[in-house]
Amino acid sequence: MRFALRVLACSFAISVSLTWPIGGQIVPVRTVPVASGDQFLLLPSQSMAMGGLRVAVADSLADPWSNPAKGIFVQESAFLGSPTFYSISNNGGAGRSFPMAGVIAGSRWFGGVALALQQIENDSRDDVFLVEPTVGFWEPRRRLSDAFNRNLYGSGFLGMRLGAGWSVGLGLSAAQLDAMDGVDLLYVDANRIDQRGSTQDVRLGLHLDDDRDRLSLLLLHSRVSMTHDVTYEGWIWDPVTLTSVFESRVERNEDKSRTWGAQLEWDRDLTAPGWRIGASATVNRKSHPKIPNYDIQNIPRDPGTTWAYEAAFGFARTEGPTTVGVDLVLQPIWSETWQEADAQDVADSGGSLGIGDRSIENAFFFTNVLLRTGVSHAVGKATLQAGLEARSYDYTLEQVNHVTREYREQDESWMEWTPTFGVVFRLASLDLRYAVRRTSGTGRPGTEWSQQPFAVISQAEGDFIIAPQGPLTLQEASVLTQQLSVRIPVR
Repeated sequence: MRFALRVLACSFAISVSLTWPIGGQIVPVRTVPVASGDQFLLLPSQSMAMGGLRVAVADSLADPWSNPAKGIFVQESAFLGSPTFYSISNNGGAGRSFPMAGVIAGSRWFGGVALALQQIENDSRDDVFLVEPTVGFWEPRRRLSDAFNRNLYGSGFLGMRLGAGWSVGLGLSAAQLDAMDGVDLLYVDANRIDQRGSTQDVRLGLHLDDDRDRLSLLLLHSRVSMTHDVTYEGWIWDPVTLTSVFESRVERNEDKSRTWGAQLEWDRDLTAPGWRIGASATVNRKSHPKIPNYDIQNIPRDPGTTWAYEAAFGFARTEGPTTVGVDLVLQPIWSETWQEADAQDVADSGGSLGIGDRSIENAFFFTNVLLRTGVSHAVGKATLQAGLEARSYDYTLEQVNHVTREYREQDESWMEWTPTFGVVFRLASLDLRYAVRRTSGTGRPGTEWSQQPFAVISQAEGDFIIAPQGPLTLQEASVLTQQLSVRIPVR
């Protein structure tokens, strides 16, 4: 009998400009705590080492890439380079990125362009050892593409000042991907996974900056199109010939998602010296025309839709060389996936269903909460930064099986903790920045064995929505990310 496992996978907050670095305009949907690494953390951020503060803390490095109208914050033209490295504990994989970018600040026009090369090192703990029929002994069969994959990213924005404090900007991003980190963890029985695909992102921004208030509006559209060729190999006992037969098969899974989003941001300098408050509201509508059939779930690739919302409030205070800030973020999310009946479902239902009817429906409701806090203190030409981000994920799944006429409800929750630290050196000819962060509370997810006829589970920035086969289990793993960035102004 099929398990009603539903995955809204990889609507992946994957617009490149969104994740260089993340600006909060795409709300991630996760039902399993997959340790997927910081694959899409590429360009530098002034607040990354301050717990990722963004509501009431301005970030002239990151903001123009998330909302192109904020390119007015770029005070001078400059070149940027930010080598980034992350690793997952217990040999869970790693990634290396080398982004290069340039920004231009003119009297009326402003813009920027970025290019990044990336190498993904896959999880090495499940290397497959097989008997070669012609040789008759055990030896590894791990190809180069199984160990390393290359990704290429490109992004750019262009904007102009309109007068009276207004500015407008347009941003375009694209990526050619040979791997998305974390996907291999969801095909637990596979011997090899070949990924390929692309992402595209378009965003239009409008910004108003007057004496005390700042107001921003962003509209975006993001598309993800990936293909997974999954190879399963193994020895199967043939009861007729009483011999073992080596079998190899390849299953092709498509992963497609489309996201429309809007975000409204506001912040103000208070009359009390040094105080600043801010708030934002975000809405996403995600459609999933193709969803992968992961091993962790056992139903065909049928569609799904998601409505995701985010409300954020923050404040910051600057006094002399010290800045402190706090963000509070609430993310209510409604997601629905379903399985469409085939001939077998029609027969099992006694004819109460027709082909194409919804045979299984999954309704998810999320109430996620994020807290961020950070501090920055300048000492001469150096600035020390530290922070903490805590993410609480909580969701309820209601599942209806129209074939067996059964109902099931499941609750899951977990927390992720990310302490951060960094230092900035402002020299005469360049700015040198180092940031490090470590995320715990994630790992390699699975489910307890269950005799129930259906069950449910699901996964920073990416979307993994899975209806689990039973209560979640987790082999813990942490992600360590380091970034060294250089900014060279053009004067």
